[in-house]
Amino acid sequence: MATPSSSVIARLALPYNAPVSSTLRLLANQAFSRTAGAPLVAGNRVRLLRDARENYPAWLDAIASARRWIHFESYILYSDRAGRMFAEALAERARAGVQVRVLCDWLGSLNKTSRAYWRGLQEAGIEARLFNPLRLAAPLAALSRDHRKMIAIDGHTAFVAGLCVGDQWVGDPGRDIEPWRDTGVGIEGPAVADIEAAFADAWAHAGPPLPDEERQVGPAPPAGDVALRVVASMPSMGGVLRLDQLVAAVARHRLWVSDAYFVGGPLYVEALLGAARDGVDVRLLVPGSGTDLAAVQRLTRAGYRVLLEGGVRVFEWNGTMMHAKTAVADGRWARVGSTNLNLQSWLGNWELDVAVEDDRFGAEMEALYEADLANTTEIVLSHRRVRPTRADFPGRKRRRGSGSTSRAAAGALRIGNTFGAVLTAKRPVGPAEAVMLLYGAGLALGVATLALVVPALVAIPLGLFVAWLGLSWGWQSWKLFRAGRREPRGPRPEPEGPREAAG
Repeated sequence: MATPSSSVIARLALPYNAPVSSTLRLLANQAFSRTAGAPLVAGNRVRLLRDARENYPAWLDAIASARRWIHFESYILYSDRAGRMFAEALAERARAGVQVRVLCDWLGSLNKTSRAYWRGLQEAGIEARLFNPLRLAAPLAALSRDHRKMIAIDGHTAFVAGLCVGDQWVGDPGRDIEPWRDTGVGIEGPAVADIEAAFADAWAHAGPPLPDEERQVGPAPPAGDVALRVVASMPSMGGVLRLDQLVAAVARHRLWVSDAYFVGGPLYVEALLGAARDGVDVRLLVPGSGTDLAAVQRLTRAGYRVLLEGGVRVFEWNGTMMHAKTAVADGRWARVGSTNLNLQSWLGNWELDVAVEDDRFGAEMEALYEADLANTTEIVLSHRRVRPTRADFPGRKRRRGSGSTSRAAAGALRIGNTFGAVLTAKRPVGPAEAVMLLYGAGLALGVATLALVVPALVAIPLGLFVAWLGLSWGWQSWKLFRAGRREPRGPRPEPEGPREAAG
């Protein structure tokens, strides 16, 4: 017999026009809110924006309309043609008296954005910051990156996307280079306040906080009838991971996911497999040969067999880079944003996504997904091999793109899962992990050979790194001791008189 809680969970995926009691509705909303760490905000207008050809013009129009402030946050802001176009638009507003603030990730922008570009922004009156630059006192802090992509205008209009700003997203028709495939949303209404709050948190992490008039933004008036959640993830929170697992658990008919750097951990993979075993149409769309990071693609492909044997359909994009991070379930629930399905995004980065609960928007997302499948190659099992097939979706000519390699940390989850299973024997290792083990064996033997033949090549870097850690911890300890001595101390309490011993 189903427990009351399981009965509630089974009803969460019902369309909102189904006959559901107000109590069940309240419990469903509570479950999703607590899982995502974000409340459901009604009264919004949401636009689905495909690729740079729809996102960039919408962003530029909103920037041109700004009268009070512009909050611009991007993992990478290239100093190329597209980057200069946005720099000019932002500078024009700054010169007109609008407060413009730009926040980019230090690692993401490394070797992507020139010093002259930053200098030009500052000379125009724009306050620009780099998020979490490398610090000698905290060497491992560099693992936490600001991977968000958002723009907020005057507290009433915002955009959340997977797109950075760069020529890759625009393409070059003259050279027959297709734009990167990506997705974003434009939002007007009360939910913009949550997006502004997310920017305020990241901005304060990189320096002094926003002034009160920009930090304490009240909800904008209703602009539509769409309800959504703004999921602003920080390191170790895992809000999107928990939310995606819950959606996979309650999906009844369809669960269609696209991701740029998929290295799904066992918890999420099992959620997908569980849905597929229940008869849900589960599909995964990932980059093909146009990927900008072949190392992560090899890790993605290493997990194909487990997914395919479990009933999940896998598709590879035939164009240049597939960079969209989206999900849509039952034409009702949809997610768009910056979070990739890997350990780095789930638990290491600052990410920003919106989870929309609306039938019309869900239908748009499903239509867009089906249109994308016309430019994919489906991966199928053939005897003992995983191979592509073009029978259903004839692909276009593939081209290799180029871009950031900052997703290299995405492989940590699958590597740790595979080798942890071998070392601890907590679960059997499947055939799909043979390649991963072979790579690991080669790496381990190579390091061992190097350590035996030339010990200094292994010992010196290891010793320097451990010394770096020791110095950084000692420096932070000294600062804490100094801060403690500077704290004002109140008068000491008068000594109490003698007490009678308890009988």
